[in-house]
Parts: sequence; structure tokens; C-alpha cells
Amino acid sequence: MNFSKETLALVKEADEALREVYAKIDETALINTSKVMNAFKNNRVSDSHFSASTGYGYDDAGREVTEKVYAEVFGTEKALVRQCICNGTHALTVGLFGLLRPGDTLLSVTGKPYDTLEEVIGLTGVNGNGSLKEFGVNYKQCEIGQGFTDMLDDKVKVVYLQRSRGYGQRPALSPKDITEITRFVHANSNAYVMVDNCYGEFTCAEEPEADLLVGSLIKNPGGGIALTGGYLAGTERAVELASYRLTSPGVGGEVGATLGQTRNMLLGFWMAPHAVAQALKTAAFSAYVFEKSGFDVSPSYSESRYDLIQTVTLHDPEKLKAFIRAIQYSSPVDSYVTPEPWAMPGYTDEVIMAAGTFTGGSTIELSADAPMRAPYTAFLQGSLTFEGGKLSIMNALEATKNS
Repeated sequence: MNFSKETLALVKEADEALREVYAKIDETALINTSKVMNAFKNNRVSDSHFSASTGYGYDDAGREVTEKVYAEVFGTEKALVRQCICNGTHALTVGLFGLLRPGDTLLSVTGKPYDTLEEVIGLTGVNGNGSLKEFGVNYKQCEIGQGFTDMLDDKVKVVYLQRSRGYGQRPALSPKDITEITRFVHANSNAYVMVDNCYGEFTCAEEPEADLLVGSLIKNPGGGIALTGGYLAGTERAVELASYRLTSPGVGGEVGATLGQTRNMLLGFWMAPHAVAQALKTAAFSAYVFEKSGFDVSPSYSESRYDLIQTVTLHDPEKLKAFIRAIQYSSPVDSYVTPEPWAMPGYTDEVIMAAGTFTGGSTIELSADAPMRAPYTAFLQGSLTFEGGKLSIMNALEATKNS
């Protein structure tokens, strides 16, 4: 790879300036690895837990120990961790339909949720598809920081928070922020608090408190090893209700064949703190070099990070395409493919995406995507190795400046 002298000089400057940032990320990874190590030891994970089950999956010891490990690490009473959960949106849908009933109200206190949940709630989409709205669930929202005390009435059954920014520009929520909101809601209502925890796991030394923390295994907690899956972790009752939605009432989490995926799920969880640290270093590096090159970024390289997502705002559709394509060209898989904007299912705008990943759609591996709308912001996340992430960002910088 031939880089300009200007880019190489900027990289050297960035590595010097970010030494303390990198050290803090490594410290967090050590704390989180210790938590995972203790959970594996306390729950006596063994080679026998990697055996596959089929059919109903009754008495699957590997499935049971995986869920105990998740619950311990996340500090929750119970967890549901399954390879049959297709993605984060599926996991969130399981949680929402598990907790809500006709006549209840869902209150989002972090504004409009991520694009793919709009049809789940019934904000967009075709009538008859089975949204929450069609089942008689009401919906209200407010922006984070506006206050929601007056909206927290007796009909609100679920208070919903999205930890990450999604396709917005607001900062990610810290575990402390989420925990404070959870405790306020519990003190002032009977509502459940459900958190879209995607992109946030292991970015901090602690996880937030909530009735349900929900995420995807092809993001942070899968560590780049899990091939698919999702999790819901929280109070015993909330997880139980979610399990009845995943399978059926009365059966819940007692069934579910693992089909040989337990090893990958546990190995991925073991690797997750390190993988997240690599992604955070890549994000900080990208923030530095693009900010110093005159682009708008969020968060800044010196800000605290509560999720993996790094935004770079290009203010130009052609520069945005150049950025995304450079990430794809730097990928280990499908590096020869040229991304084009397309109408992805569940999204309101055309999306251009770079995802040259070993696992399809994995966003703990380096990926980047963007809705094709002003101000033309790229959303970067992941990277299993900092070295690979750094080279990809260097390519993206040169491609963007030359477009």
C-alpha cells in the first residue's frame, strides 16, 4: 500500500497523541476480561459444554451454562442467549412483544429508534405485517435530555432506551446514564426498562442496569467468532416473558437445540473484551486523522466512548461513497467488490455499506455504512485487529481527500 507522505506523517502524529487513549482502552479490556474469566470459572465451563444438541434441545448443558455466563458478566438475574435469534432487530422485537400487551404504551426516551424498528413499532410499513401498533400497543417518544416525567403515566409498560446513536448525531449513553434512568423509572412507575445495548457491550468497565439488555452476537459480545445469534439479559421475569415470545408460552427457554454453535458463542464471548478494544482503538484513530484533516467527526478522539460507532461527516455524496468503498477495498473478504447505494429492507433511505467480513453482516469486524441523505455521514464500527483497522482508515482518508 502506497500512502502519501502527508498521510504517513499524520499517522505518526496520531499514534503519539493517542498513547493515553489507547492505554485507557487496554485497561478497560483487562477489567472486562477478568469479569469474563471469573464467569467461566464460576460456572465451570468445560469441553463437554461444546457438544451439539438437536431436536427440542432439552437439558442442553452448554446452552444453560452460556446463559449463566452472560447473566453473571452483565450483572443480571437471567439471560437468554440463542443462535436462532437472527440479528439485533429480532432480539429487540422478541423483547418488546414479550413485555407489551394490547393497550400498553411503549415510551422511547431516546427519540426515534433505529430505522429497522420503525416497522416493528408501526411508525412505517404496510398494515397487516404484525407491528406493535396493529396489536393495540401505543407509542410515545421524547428526545434524550428533554425530560419524560409527564409522559410516564400508568399506561406506560416499557420505557425504551437506545444506547448507541444509531443513524443520529447524539452521543451514546453511558452505563451510568442508563442506570440512573432505570432507577428513576422503577421509583416512579411499574414500567419495565428495556435497553438496545448494541455496540455498547464491553466499551466500559461496567454494564448498565435495566430489566432487559438486548444485543446481537455478530456485534460486540460475539467477539468476531459467533456466527449468528442474539441475547436478552435482565430480571428473571422480563427474560422469562421474552422467552415465551421466542418459543411459546409455558415452554420458554427450556427448549432450543444449539446445533454445535455453543463453542463459537462461548469462544466469542471470551474474545469479546479484546475485540472491542481493537475496535475502540480503530475508532479513536479514525477520529483523530479525519478531524485533523478538516472533517466533522463524533465523538472526538479525546472524548469518552460508550459504544463502537464513529461518525465522519463528509457533506458530499461522492466523498461518502469514496469513504465506504475504501473500507470495502481494504477488507479481507470481497475486497474487489464496489459498494453501491441500495434499498435495504427496513431502512427509510438507500444505504451504502462496506462489509467485507468473515461473518455476514458482522459489525464487530470492520464495517461502515451510511444512509444516502444529507449531511452524508459515514458510520464506522468494528475491527478485530487495530492494525487492519488502521490501514483501512488510511486508505479511506486518501480516497476521500482525492475524490
